[in-house]
Amino acid sequence: MSELHTVNKSPFEKSSFDSCMGHVLEGSAVLLYEDGVYAAMQGTTAEAKVKSAQGVKIYVLGPDLKARGIDAARLIDGVDVVDYAGFVDLTIEHDKVVAWV
Repeated sequence: MSELHTVNKSPFEKSSFDSCMGHVLEGSAVLLYEDGVYAAMQGTTAEAKVKSAQGVKIYVLGPDLKARGIDAARLIDGVDVVDYAGFVDLTIEHDKVVAWV
């Protein structure tokens, strides 16, 4: 059973991202949106956790990157940008959605 985990809080203000990464299983996906997009940036303390997630696909919501003035070139290698339709597709592709708030 694959799960889509969603994180909308900054990893620098809340523990939602750390909790998510501690429970996510291989074959699942993580979607970072709202302030959660900061976890996908290169050169942050969250980078090691993103890179160490074996068999877990990390996505970030493009409109939320843009709203925060973050260029996609600043993202950690392997993180994919999706739009709102891509967000919906992810919810359909996975058996369960787990929201980390």
